[in-house]
Amino acid sequence: MSTMPASHGHSEACCNVPPVVSTGYKAKGSYEEDIGGLKTYVTGPEDAAKGIVVIYDIFGFFDQTIQGADILSSSDEHQKYKVFIPDWFKGEPCPIEWYPPNTEEKQKNLGAFFGKFPPPSVAKQVPDIVKSLGEKYPSIKSWGILGFCWGGKVVSLVTSGDSNPFSIGAAAHPAMVEPKDASGIKVPFAMLASGEEPVDKVLQFEEELKVAKHVEIFKDQIHGWMAARADLSKDRVKEEYVRGYKTLLEFFGKNWS
Repeated sequence: MSTMPASHGHSEACCNVPPVVSTGYKAKGSYEEDIGGLKTYVTGPEDAAKGIVVIYDIFGFFDQTIQGADILSSSDEHQKYKVFIPDWFKGEPCPIEWYPPNTEEKQKNLGAFFGKFPPPSVAKQVPDIVKSLGEKYPSIKSWGILGFCWGGKVVSLVTSGDSNPFSIGAAAHPAMVEPKDASGIKVPFAMLASGEEPVDKVLQFEEELKVAKHVEIFKDQIHGWMAARADLSKDRVKEEYVRGYKTLLEFFGKNWS
């Protein structure tokens, strides 16, 4: 077990992350076939009072992302979280072979995919999904949101919008970082950037945040190290994958009332 120092009344046990599985991960949760019209991965204790909506990256349901959701739902002894990953792409995610977009064909395909699923259109759907989740899981009284890559942009748009249903937000290796989004965010917000996001944009985003915040650049990690593109067979990636999730758990523990 890896532990994080105690803070704000939490013991070290608040962030005990189970050993990370490098390949062949077996999910702890299950898939609900229709929540608000979307298949959704659901994990965590039935009596949780807080729910986290995860906005995956463009590659959809990947073992690394599922394992991350399970970590969030099982690593804090003092705070129970139920975690949900809706399938915005309805079974048709972007093939991971298209990334990096180092050919003209890949660039064209990725452009078409982003055109089909622009972050603003998904951001508009999120409040309705939260409403559907709340109806099915009425024990959950407060909501948080975490987004990866493309999903990080969705999180910025939702938490800065007028219909934001969330009490806290976070983005990991976010795509399309825009400092102007930060100025409208009204809830505690964490951003964990990789070494591939534009540093100036990340720092400007941090400066524009007027809420409780944690912004950190994991300089030696690639865009995607906490989700689908995480190569957990590499010790350094696994180490920073674990540290990323521990950082999020600590931030939620401190700032989500």
